[in-house]
Amino acid sequence: MNPSACNAQAYFLVGPTAAGKTTVAQRLAESMGADILSADSMLVYQGMNIGTAKPSAAEQSRVRYWGLDLVEPSESFSVARFIQEARRCFESARERGVTVIIAGGTGLYIKALLNGLDELPDPSPEIRARWQAVLERDGVEGLRTALAARNPAWLQVLADPSNSRRLMRALELMDSGFSEPPQSWGKRSRESWVTGLEVPRDVLIQRIELRVNEMYAAGLLNETQALMARYGALSETAAGAIGYAEAMSCLKGTLSRAAAVQLTIQRTRQLAKRQMTWFRHQMRVFWVPVAGIDLDALVAKVAEDWMQHGPQSVVC
Repeated sequence: MNPSACNAQAYFLVGPTAAGKTTVAQRLAESMGADILSADSMLVYQGMNIGTAKPSAAEQSRVRYWGLDLVEPSESFSVARFIQEARRCFESARERGVTVIIAGGTGLYIKALLNGLDELPDPSPEIRARWQAVLERDGVEGLRTALAARNPAWLQVLADPSNSRRLMRALELMDSGFSEPPQSWGKRSRESWVTGLEVPRDVLIQRIELRVNEMYAAGLLNETQALMARYGALSETAAGAIGYAEAMSCLKGTLSRAAAVQLTIQRTRQLAKRQMTWFRHQMRVFWVPVAGIDLDALVAKVAEDWMQHGPQSVVC
């Protein structure tokens, strides 16, 4: 991909789920008159609002958001489609003369904007079905074992070797004739600074537990039931989304509400841990401590870091 194709710059705000990225980005966007491009792979789905902590209608009325409600939950979505949305965002922002803030926790989206995206072919249905069957039969460990047996070098460059989609993609590419991992997979984003929100583990656990309980209290089960009634089968990614997978199991009677809440908390904690590991290994992040300061002070610290390092070049 041509790095000059986008010719844009943006301010980045990253971190684990429940760190407060949306709140801080919202405050800064309002004060700066900026747009927000969401870099969150779950916010792209229409109707999945409560379980994804999507910005409220009131927040969206005050700031122009991009990356939200792009597809129905029955559809698949890819980083390539995210980049298409990013292009639309930057074209519009350029025409209107406004700044763009990129906020989210999906590291692959952030890295694609900083480093570019490899143009990779889609696998044949037969290849995809083969590795999907391995995943269903042997789980993530089966995919990881298969990749390590085929070529350990591929496994070593994966930022998240526990991510089933990344493992499947590597195996699919190998079956499609690729002898080496795509160049960007092993490339760390050292050229650019991104700002991150760092939350102490005990505080983050408390925030996650509070958020999950609030989601169920706000009607996550009802929202999930409405999605199931409207779409029937959701896409693999949407159906496996944290909160929605547990809510569907609860509605089907295989999990109690209490068990669904606890499993959602557990999976959210695991996600937060993976996100922090990813950003620490893949990005050059200036971490802003969240604990011990109020929202006004936190917003000021993020703004100060943005002023020090300036907006970062974007590849789209």
